[in-house]
Amino acid sequence: QVQLVESGGGLVQAGGSLRLSCAASGIISSVSYMGWYRQAPGKQRELVARINSDGSTNYAVSVKGRFTISRDNAKKTALQMDSLKPEDTAVYYCNFRVKPSFMAEAEYWGQGTQVTVSS
Repeated sequence: QVQLVESGGGLVQAGGSLRLSCAASGIISSVSYMGWYRQAPGKQRELVARINSDGSTNYAVSVKGRFTISRDNAKKTALQMDSLKPEDTAVYYCNFRVKPSFMAEAEYWGQGTQVTVSS
């Protein structure tokens, strides 16, 4: 079984920076992608950034040029968020699609971490 634990959320002023981290427990044989989603109150969960197994990345238009996703190894990813705006306020979730050892490939979610950007 794989569990994801996020850290790094908090309160920051507009224009500031935060770095989110997500670490997976368990033994992972392969990784299809690691990513971050967010959900603001009253809104649908949306993809923020994703890093694929080949190292390619995808970003939401609203965060391109401000956020950077990175992958430390098969079990850790980080989201560097710069030039934060109040509209970035949301609960951020990490999302992995991986194949744990002796199990089928599946998608996993973290518990979420709150990011609040004050104006």
